[in-house]
Amino acid sequence: MESSIVIGICIALLVPFAGNTLGAALVFPLRRGMGERFRKALLGFAAGVMMAASVWSLIIPSLEAAEGTGLPAWLPAATGFVGGILLLLLIDHFTPHLHAGANEPEGVDAGLKKPTMMLLALAIHNLPEGMAVGVVLAAFLGGDASITLPAVGALALGIAIQNIPEGAIVSLPLTEAGYPRWKAFALGTACGAVEPLGALLMVAVTGLATPMLPFVLAFAAGAMMYVVTEELIPQTQQGRHTNIGTVGVAFGFVLMMILDVALG
Repeated sequence: MESSIVIGICIALLVPFAGNTLGAALVFPLRRGMGERFRKALLGFAAGVMMAASVWSLIIPSLEAAEGTGLPAWLPAATGFVGGILLLLLIDHFTPHLHAGANEPEGVDAGLKKPTMMLLALAIHNLPEGMAVGVVLAAFLGGDASITLPAVGALALGIAIQNIPEGAIVSLPLTEAGYPRWKAFALGTACGAVEPLGALLMVAVTGLATPMLPFVLAFAAGAMMYVVTEELIPQTQQGRHTNIGTVGVAFGFVLMMILDVALG
């Protein structure tokens, strides 16, 4: 059992980060940047993965974990989901950031440069993904029978796969802004460090209060769905080729569903 715990911790902390690093490394072979169609397909794919992960890896386990608590199963899930939305809403409102492809920054005016605000946007995006993996890891470490080591691996792998296009989407514009490729790669990789930190935070919170597990699972789902609806989906529906983003959502959703059902 001890070896499985070590494996679970390594998977949850390192696999998603590796996906982000691989995506950031695409600044080296993709010398001409990223086309609009390709970018929208990748954004849609990332949205689909996060939507499926929110349902199969977080909401459903939240409902199952609430059984036997004496509360209606939907109550912790609903409360946690709304809480996750509200937290990301506050972070999004107060943190200065700029989404890829946007012209107007969001959050408070701090006088930051455009590349810095783009990196902060990715950090906001990565935080709930790390939280999602962390809370599933916490459930596994806490002995929850509904969460297995393969389930932790399935979620971490799904997040890692969708982190590849995300890493590229943030690093490539940095090269277009004049940054050397090695620096764009380093900054894109550094943004991925937010995910292990988010995961460790959720493990700590859940470990301090194990009965909070149903709430925290749904909380992570709400945080991820905020990113999907606020950032990813809108970017796929701007301008032309919006159907490509929709196809990407379908592929991402189905892939994550298969991973979770087959491995979890």
